[in-house]
Amino acid sequence: MSYQNSNRYDNYKNSDKPYYVSKLSAPDMTLLIIVAFLVIIGFLAIFSATAPKCLEEGVNPMAFLIKQIAAFVIGFFALKYFSNYDYKKLPQWNNIVSYGIILLLFLVDFTPLGATVNGATRWINLGGIQIQPSEFSKLGVCMLLASAFLHDADIIDKKKWTSAFIPILIMVGLIYKQPNLSMIILLLATSVVMFAAAGGSKKLFFSCVAGGLGALLVASTKILHGYQIQRLVTWVNPESDPQGAGYNIIQSLIAFASGGLSGVGYGGSIQKLSYLPECHTDFIFAVIAEELGLVGSILVIGLFFMFIYRGFLIAARCPDIYGKLLAIGLTFTIGFQAFLNMSVASSFLPTTGVPLPFISYGGSSLIVSLTMVGILLNISKKRIKMIKGENNFGKAK
Repeated sequence: MSYQNSNRYDNYKNSDKPYYVSKLSAPDMTLLIIVAFLVIIGFLAIFSATAPKCLEEGVNPMAFLIKQIAAFVIGFFALKYFSNYDYKKLPQWNNIVSYGIILLLFLVDFTPLGATVNGATRWINLGGIQIQPSEFSKLGVCMLLASAFLHDADIIDKKKWTSAFIPILIMVGLIYKQPNLSMIILLLATSVVMFAAAGGSKKLFFSCVAGGLGALLVASTKILHGYQIQRLVTWVNPESDPQGAGYNIIQSLIAFASGGLSGVGYGGSIQKLSYLPECHTDFIFAVIAEELGLVGSILVIGLFFMFIYRGFLIAARCPDIYGKLLAIGLTFTIGFQAFLNMSVASSFLPTTGVPLPFISYGGSSLIVSLTMVGILLNISKKRIKMIKGENNFGKAK
């Protein structure tokens, strides 16, 4: 398929041969509706999962929901802004975004501003407001790689190393320091997918994947922290430590089993009553499965499948390579993160600490996810349309 510019209008105006132009259109409303449903499900799940805990502690039962709504308001304005901001201007912000993220990650790792929760230092505490800089690295990596792979997928180019690859490696190193292995996996997986989408060497692609997996297996005892190795062991056999490392997985599976086909009803979850830790973040999908059953679980999974489909469709329709790569990166990041979270909750994968996009409690995650959606909506405005001969000129096929 070749894309012709407006200079060739006269050449094709009186021709019966079709040609292709890019035209502005309305943003992808289907994608927006999908995201709206996911956010609403998130609000309902967060309130259900946290209200009992809040009542037990004598605070407003809507405390967590109010904070999530506040984050949504910020994220909504970000979505609105970036849906109208020309995505082709984003590369001029690459340095500011990447070095800003690196600075925030440095503050988390090496200053008293870093806040530690459950043994991991991943947040900056500013006057009671916690920000998780690693969440912003997802957007930064997509922007940097879309620019780096704009013309080709050559990874030897020195300019690409200085402008994109080195900043990404610094981010990965600082995130490893926290530690946050699940985010590293997400970023590296996104990088590999964008490299492949840019036309990267298949031989190099499979060599890197095989080499990376081999290196991880050989050096796992040195790379992984002790508790991360324990997660792998208990994933295979959670009953080996039912009151320790295997506790979360067992309680999550009990929630799935209790939910059955139609669930125990909204608000009726038993596992959220101090049995399932982090039920409003990492294991919120288990609460949804218990209360809404298999039907509710399939609904959530289906919404994410539809999100991925619309995101890749936006990429396919985009007339320029930068927009295609950026749309692929953003869509894959959100889709793969959802896959990781739901797979962990159902014990399909070992326990990781990634939230369920749009649904899990977490202001940084929600804001970044909505910002990504705003960029996708802006990319969706520019589509490829086929123009036919004189009699049908201007009509899409």
